[in-house]
Amino acid sequence: MASARTSRAEIPEEDLPELMSLIEGSDSVELKLSVPESDQRSAIFALGIDALQAQVRLVHFFDTTDLQLNRAGVVVRARRVQKKGDDSVVKLRPVVPDQLPGKFRKSESFGVEVDAMPGGFVCSGSMKRALPEGTVQEVVAGDRPLRKLFTKEQRRFYVDHAPAGVGLDDLALLGPIFVLKLKFSPERLGRRMVAELWLYPDSSRVLELSTKCEPGEAFQVAAETRVLLAEAGVSISGEQQTKTSKALDYFAAGT
Repeated sequence: MASARTSRAEIPEEDLPELMSLIEGSDSVELKLSVPESDQRSAIFALGIDALQAQVRLVHFFDTTDLQLNRAGVVVRARRVQKKGDDSVVKLRPVVPDQLPGKFRKSESFGVEVDAMPGGFVCSGSMKRALPEGTVQEVVAGDRPLRKLFTKEQRRFYVDHAPAGVGLDDLALLGPIFVLKLKFSPERLGRRMVAELWLYPDSSRVLELSTKCEPGEAFQVAAETRVLLAEAGVSISGEQQTKTSKALDYFAAGT
């Protein structure tokens, strides 16, 4: 599997057949770019992003203090979203779409997505659930067990892929991370993009720009997005950071 963290702007030619195969078996493709901190202000200005339109989110991760889930490729997350409600997800990565069990692939709550960024890509499978507002806060406060955030289907998916002996209620809270998310539609691109600014307790931050598309249009959208970013002076050659890994590493170090 090609690395999801790299400083190369181009995906190696020898990895393209794998990428194309994963895209063909996925439900969607998300093209991502993390912008270096030194360039974030200029990128926001050049793309016409209005920070006052951003939606506030609190992202909570759950793992063991030594990140056993992360090493197994499992991500357990819950979010509180301003004026929208809460949600939870159990994610596995990397995955190969045609090797996933049919019981999950057929579920309306399950999706397969390829995340592609300069120099790398990863395919993941996610089992999601929408929750009433306030549910995550009750769990974080200790008023409800963690497993109540997840459906039976999510729990089965978790058990199938988590390390043996690590139950949901054994996990530690890692977070939350304060996130600002903004959807915008550059006229030159003709499609919607998303800017997410993740603010970490050590005052560091990750600005990620992304756009989703259907698998069949991934390469065309990637080319068009690259032209837009070049015109706006946004470099795609910087080292790419994954928001989740950075958050897990930060909070695990403090436990």
